[in-house]
Amino acid sequence: MHAMQQAGINIGIGTDGAASNNKLDMMADTRLAAILAKAQSSDPTAVNAHTALRMATLDGAKALGLADRTGSLTVGKQADVIAIDLSAIETQPVFDPVSHVIYAAGREQVSHVWVRGKALLINRELQTLDQQALLAKARWWQQRIRPQ
Repeated sequence: MHAMQQAGINIGIGTDGAASNNKLDMMADTRLAAILAKAQSSDPTAVNAHTALRMATLDGAKALGLADRTGSLTVGKQADVIAIDLSAIETQPVFDPVSHVIYAAGREQVSHVWVRGKALLINRELQTLDQQALLAKARWWQQRIRPQ
């Protein structure tokens, strides 16, 4: 991966479908990409936290052909933003917030989500979806597709 980046190849990070790993956790997948790059290259400086964050944001948008609309906080682009609370004991002390986002924080620390400027999660509470209805639907599907 590190060699490909040095060759100028754009590398984006993303999750695949729920049928593959059930987690759809961009933070975990970004952490994994950074760690695997270090192991594969035998270079502990390969794909540092700042590079991994870029791969998960702007480079991912470039890979999808969406860099003109999303992937960075730029005037005129969609306001897709998350807030990450690094105040928990497991993320202390914070020396480099980007490093903490990549290596120490998890999706549990995401406190707010905005997509196209619309708040979808505030203080970890869904704003546009009924959580109880979602859980009920998941249980219904579990019963329906459960192997016999």
